[in-house]
This record gives sequence, C-alpha cells and structure tokens, in this order.
Amino acid sequence: MEGGNSPSLQLQQLPLATAAVSVQPHTDSFSYKENLIGALLAIFGHLVSSIALNLQKYSHIRLAGSKDPRAYFRTKTWWSGLFLLVLGELGVFSSYAFAPLSLIVPLSAVSVVASAIIGIIFIKEKWKPKEFLRRYVLSFVGCGLAVVGTYLLVAFGPNSHEKMTAENITRHLVSWPFLLYMLVEIIVFCLLLYFYKERNANYIVIILLLVALLGSMTVVTVKAVAGMILVSIQGALQLDSPIFYIMLVCMIATAIYQATFLAQASQLYDSAQISSLGYILSTTAAISAGATFYLDFMGEDVLHICMFALGCLVAFLGVFLITRNRKKPVPFEPYISMDAMPGMQNMHDKGIAVQPDLKGSFSYGALENNESMPEIYTPATLPIVQEQHGSKGVSAPPYRVLEHSKKE
Repeated sequence: MEGGNSPSLQLQQLPLATAAVSVQPHTDSFSYKENLIGALLAIFGHLVSSIALNLQKYSHIRLAGSKDPRAYFRTKTWWSGLFLLVLGELGVFSSYAFAPLSLIVPLSAVSVVASAIIGIIFIKEKWKPKEFLRRYVLSFVGCGLAVVGTYLLVAFGPNSHEKMTAENITRHLVSWPFLLYMLVEIIVFCLLLYFYKERNANYIVIILLLVALLGSMTVVTVKAVAGMILVSIQGALQLDSPIFYIMLVCMIATAIYQATFLAQASQLYDSAQISSLGYILSTTAAISAGATFYLDFMGEDVLHICMFALGCLVAFLGVFLITRNRKKPVPFEPYISMDAMPGMQNMHDKGIAVQPDLKGSFSYGALENNESMPEIYTPATLPIVQEQHGSKGVSAPPYRVLEHSKKE
C-alpha cells in the first residue's frame, strides 16, 4: 500500500513545484509595473506642485502690482493653486506606497525642472534668439541632464517590493542595521545642532544637513504610513496597529522641524543655493535611510546599482546647473548707511540706514549735497571760547556763539 502510493504522491507534487516556479516571472513583471506606477505618480505630483506654487506666486505678484484691496486668499487664482498643491502632494504621498523609497526620492528633480521651464515661458524680458540661448544655456543643459538622470533612475531603480504590514515594519524597525544607522544619525544630528545653536555656526551646509537628516526619517515614515493605508484598502486592515500611529506621529513631527530649519535657511541664504544643495543632501540621506530600513538594494546586481548611482549624479548635476543660472535678487535699497555719511560717527558695526539715496526716486531736497550750494548757505560754526571764571564765584558759560558776517 505505502509503496504503491508513493509514486502517485510524487507525481502529484510535480505540478505544484512547477507552478511555484512560474509565479516568479509574474511577480517580477508586476513589481516593475508597480515601479512604473509609483514613478508616474511621483512625477505627476511634483509637476503639479510646481505649477501650483508658481500659480500662487503669480497671484501675490498680481495683487502687489495692482490697486486691488482684496487679500490673496480671496482670489480664485490662489485657491486654484492651493487645490493643485494638495493634489500634487497626494500624488507624491501615494507614490511611496507603490515604488521603493530610493526610487521616489530622487524624482523631486522634476519640480526643479518644471519651475525652470515655467520661469522661462513666463519671462517678460524680450531677448534676441542668440542672447536668449546664451542667457539660458545652463538652464537648457541642466534640464536635459535632469531628464536623462530621471530616466536612468526609473530604468535602473531598485525592484524590492514588500507589503507594508505592521509585522514587517516592526521587524525592520528593530533590525540591527537600522538601529546602528539611527545611532550614527542621532550623534551627527546632535553635533550639528550643538554647533548651530551654541556656536552660532549658521553655515548653509550645517542647516541643510539638519534638514536632510530629518527628511530621511520623514520619507521612511511616509512610506510606512502610505504602504499600510494601501494594504488596508486592499483588505488587510493595518490601521488598528500601534506602529501605524507611531509612524504617523514621527512623520508629522519630523516634517514640522524640517520646515522650521528650511525657513531659517531661507532667511539667511539664496533660494537657488538651498534648492541645489538641499536636493543633493536630502536625496543622499533619504536613499541611505531607504537602503538601511527597507533594504531597497537587497538582491540587486552591481550593474543596476552603478547605473542608478549614475542617474543620481546626472540628476544632481542637472539641478545644480538649473539653480546656478537663476538671477540673484538685488534688493532695492533707497537708503545709505550712516557710516557713509561724512562727519558722522558710526554707532553700530554695520551702520544704520537713515538717509535716502540722492540718485534714486526717493530723495529730500533738504538733504542735497552741500558742495554745490552757495557759500551763504553753509551752516554756522560754533567755536568754543575759553573764559576765565570771575573771582566772585560767578560761573560763566563754557562757550558762546560768535556771529559770523558774510565777509568772514
């Protein structure tokens, strides 16, 4: 009986093994499909967000240049920009649920490219074709490099896909590679924060490194939250797990502190420097966090990893060229500093603006240069005359005013 049944059992197990092997190509094709969906959602989100921000900026400029007494939030243009901004952020948020973290983060270069193209299209200056190409040649080259880098990122991005269940996220959270990474990141963050707060080291690299370290934790938690929401929509509820709310709180907290440091950086440095250097540092830190927490590059061959790194470098160079070509805003200063006034003692290190510029449109006639005026209008001097005190103890004034005649 047993000997007769064993061949039949072996024959019944063969189709099962064959079916298990045939599932793997379908899984790979589906994973590439998920990569494409996530990349398209991220590109769409960054593109729409860039259009929304420029639309809101256009609303502010339009109100500032007109006599419209309305506030900006009472205009349809500003609300349209806000709606598009929310739509774009939702697209970027949902992209983390489909594609690996290391693939989605570098695609934020699309927003820089879109802003550069929108700025060129809506520019008001009239240039000749040669002057236009010479003026914006770096922008065109940067946009081309950013597009090539984006293509390499999508084509050779990591292909690791894992269901974002509470069990898997908890397992990654307590893994020793991520704990070691967190220990190093906390030490570096505390050192940078010490130099920034206590030593007043307001360098752009230090501030943007703080932003990048916080941003790496933000994207890790965003992918966890978005992935658990997607798994819950598919049928397996994950929203009742404590790890979901832990990740949600960490996402909100790190995003708020990240925005705070970005606001401080924008007050000290130019937006072009913040865009280029911030993109490079934040992308590098986020890819490192994704490779450590979600093991994005586990099982990838060396060629794909090298091509992905090349795509990142090309995108970095493209963003740098785009932001380098931006005009630095020249602030309008209708005042001169106190240290530039002759005969005035400087009360502060950098002087105080107290007088309008004579060459500008804001000027006062009483503050004209005295060299071009007639001699009769020169101010009277107050020479000090020393007098001896009387013997009776009557105090005399230390000085008296001498009246000058026109001849003198």
